[in-house]
Amino acid sequence: MIGSALRSLGIDSLNAMQEASVQAAKEKNDIILLSPTGTGKTLAFLLPLLQNLRTEDKNIQALILVPSRELALQIDSVFKSLSTPWKICCCYGGHPIAEEKKSILGNHPAVIIGTPGRIADHLRKGNFPPETIQTLIIDEFDKSLELGFHDEMAEIISQLSGLTKRMLLSATDIEELPAFTNLQSPVKLNFLPQGEQEESRLELLKLISPSKDKIETLYQLLCTLGNKSSIVFCNHRDAVDRVSKLLNEKGLYNETFHGGMEQPDREKALYKFRNGSCYVLVSTDLAARGLDIPEIEHIIHYHLPINEEAFTHRNGRTARWDATGTSFLILNELESLPDYLGNDIPEYTLADQPPLPAKPLWATLYIGKGKKDKLNKIDVVGFLYKKGNLSKEDVGRVDVKEHYAFVSIRRNKLKQLLNLIRGEKIKGMKTVIEEAQ
Repeated sequence: MIGSALRSLGIDSLNAMQEASVQAAKEKNDIILLSPTGTGKTLAFLLPLLQNLRTEDKNIQALILVPSRELALQIDSVFKSLSTPWKICCCYGGHPIAEEKKSILGNHPAVIIGTPGRIADHLRKGNFPPETIQTLIIDEFDKSLELGFHDEMAEIISQLSGLTKRMLLSATDIEELPAFTNLQSPVKLNFLPQGEQEESRLELLKLISPSKDKIETLYQLLCTLGNKSSIVFCNHRDAVDRVSKLLNEKGLYNETFHGGMEQPDREKALYKFRNGSCYVLVSTDLAARGLDIPEIEHIIHYHLPINEEAFTHRNGRTARWDATGTSFLILNELESLPDYLGNDIPEYTLADQPPLPAKPLWATLYIGKGKKDKLNKIDVVGFLYKKGNLSKEDVGRVDVKEHYAFVSIRRNKLKQLLNLIRGEKIKGMKTVIEEAQ
């Protein structure tokens, strides 16, 4: 089963951490897996899970708890791409719980993945029986505790009377496990870097802003970096909105991402950042965990992180796997570097009057129909080829959600496309098709 799953992903071999996890899962012990972000922890728990699922069992066999809806959706996507015979149901806040209940009762998933708050809500409503669950996985366990999900996780685990396997994953060491985890003689797999091992792929630089308000320095830095994928981290939601607005006023296109946004808007922002139709994402620390976005080249700390752990996780968005990345700390004259960083960080010099970066080569198309309307990727691509006169090279990533879809289109073909498909139906359905704003 693992071999066929890897072939579905186009992966030839596992890394050392994943191999260790697969081997450890063959034993009866519970597992604690410690490994940095970007090292492939999702496969490190999904592949062992496949060894424990049984095709003849039509009950819910496994529960995966995660601290954010974005991480839940990401793992859901990876599981489905493994092409297994089992179904999965993704549960999170921000959309009707009734839809999830209907999916659980109608599709008979073997695996449920969700945020602690939503899973606890399902259990209180009696939407699925907890006693059939034999495997519990908690991804980003440290983040779940940090976000205050202690009580919900304790409530959930206390009802899982049939558990035979527990697995906790974290990007930082866990000094003391809460009693509610009830791990039995756990095997600890520690793949956290020792000393300077991880930092060798990450270049850390500081940038001094001549004024207290650092927006002009940020703008100049982003212009200097040009069309490179960058995340700008702020400490508060209102700061994210303000920074984004000021950058837009200067003509520098960006997207925002924080917990105060509606779920569809967050998904749209991430999609545009992933598919290359937006180079700059301005975010709170919500983007510091659980987002697997390849090829992020720069992390910019517009605000100093609240602690060393937050700093580590922000930087973990770049220099993933064997890639390299750069992390910039923007400081004004009143700010000093945190003690955990020391004072020997090189200073970065901005380019002299750098030009405003050109618009991305790709744009994002929004289609107002999705999986619930029986629309799939083949339908979307066929429609764009036939009605929009596009070629394979003109269409990038296609992402079909429950109620809508996103498609990346070469920007120079967008205007022509919209003219050609005006008034056309997709799969016999009339719907909104427009550039995602």
